[in-house]
Amino acid sequence: MKRAQLVVVFTARSVIVSRDASSPSARPLNLWPALAPAEPGVPVPSWPPRWGGGSSGNGLWSWKNVSKQPLNVNVAAPNAARSASRRAFTALSSPTVPGDAKSAPVDLSSMEFWALPPAAREEGFAELRAMAPVSWHRQPESQLLPESEGTGGYWAVVRYEDVREVSRDPERFCSGRGVMFEDIPAEMLEASQSFLAMDDPRHATLRKLVAEAFKPRAVKRIEDGIRADAHTIVDDLGEQLEGDFVEAVAKRLPMMTIMRLLGVPEEDQEAVLWGVDAAVSWNDPEFLAGRTPLEVVGESMTIMTEIAYRLCAARREQPADDLITDLVQADVDGEQLTDAEISAFLVLLSVAGNDTTRHTTSHAMRALCDFPDQRALLLDDLEGRIETAVEEFVRWASPVMTFRRTATQDTEISGQPIATGEKVVMFYPAANRDESVFERPNEFDIARSPNRHVGFGGGGPHFCMGASLARTQLAAIFTELLGRLPELEVGEPAYVVGNFVNGIARMPFSGEGGIRTLEAG
Repeated sequence: MKRAQLVVVFTARSVIVSRDASSPSARPLNLWPALAPAEPGVPVPSWPPRWGGGSSGNGLWSWKNVSKQPLNVNVAAPNAARSASRRAFTALSSPTVPGDAKSAPVDLSSMEFWALPPAAREEGFAELRAMAPVSWHRQPESQLLPESEGTGGYWAVVRYEDVREVSRDPERFCSGRGVMFEDIPAEMLEASQSFLAMDDPRHATLRKLVAEAFKPRAVKRIEDGIRADAHTIVDDLGEQLEGDFVEAVAKRLPMMTIMRLLGVPEEDQEAVLWGVDAAVSWNDPEFLAGRTPLEVVGESMTIMTEIAYRLCAARREQPADDLITDLVQADVDGEQLTDAEISAFLVLLSVAGNDTTRHTTSHAMRALCDFPDQRALLLDDLEGRIETAVEEFVRWASPVMTFRRTATQDTEISGQPIATGEKVVMFYPAANRDESVFERPNEFDIARSPNRHVGFGGGGPHFCMGASLARTQLAAIFTELLGRLPELEVGEPAYVVGNFVNGIARMPFSGEGGIRTLEAG
């Protein structure tokens, strides 16, 4: 029996989707709105696709509905549309070393650096803060694009005040020319970043559509549900009391919350969770398990896009009390959002709604075991100290490590000239250990005050809109964990290799004292 095949062709103005590679009448589907105006009313097939097949050398990428054998991908040379977008974008960045650039003593562009554990990376950041706080670096190593298609070098910003300056001045440092540290195919960026990689006024318009759901007042309305979920997670540990902390605890609460807010059906949630992991783990050999990064990220985008299109169709037929319904019904400057734009919303919110809380939970639990005096201090007054402790959890974890901006004019940072079009990358873990701002920055201190960390960004229009939600989730899960499992211990973590999220892939846990009774608040 002939297997169904979904073929995607990237052209200059659209993305062509067909079940048959030989079909010249494939239907246009705009998955990436920046490449072309959306074409309404074109659904994504509802059958579950898998990344696979390969390219015949003409720019075709295909997904096959195959489940019994691994799929090999042979990605051909980029098609004309992608090359054109890359060339245009590259022209905005400086490909050469500026004449007045300071020599960097640490190579932040190498994957070898990002394979180090966080403490070892901090040694490099400390050296940069002291010797070259604004330093020029070569183009980051990337497994998703050949070096010839990259956008050149960048300025690394590692001090607290400099990170805040870049974050808070979108007139000088814009987001619309790219926000990811590593170069990534333009099609994948457009399918996943939504307003994250936009500037005002479009950024403000789209962000406003979902921001209301994440404001403190709105989070307060769902706080009881978050606490109940945290209670359930600890209940589910049962008598086992050993296993993987990430699987059993850290990853569950953020996804329970964001899936409910978005309205993702229970049967699709595991697929979205896998897609979220894949979207930030393309540099991690363990996660790739022998597959290529492009293969894994492509499958991630395909799965989440397919789910988003189905949800859009379902909510038009039957509205519900969730964010997808709000987006389907939204009016933006007299027009409705396209399915492609809503899909990018879903990908962005799923990833952003997961990473901060998930990885902060793991890092904080490890820190509480490494600093037993701080754990005892917190347990002595859990209710009274949890709010302050959560801020230190986020500073310590610095779950999102990098974002970039592009200079829109000739300017300078801390006396270092920056030319128009040059990239500037902010390194949040380095800023959160800045000795000039934080006393004893390498000590975990749950009573630290003030604690004006940049774990949610350095301020400005792109400040993390989910900060209130993350704080509420962290307070809820640690109230349950420490209140009911005061003897819980975790072992050595296995870190995610990558330069975007400070992730923990696995971390063993054990507890000897059993679960104590503690009613959900």
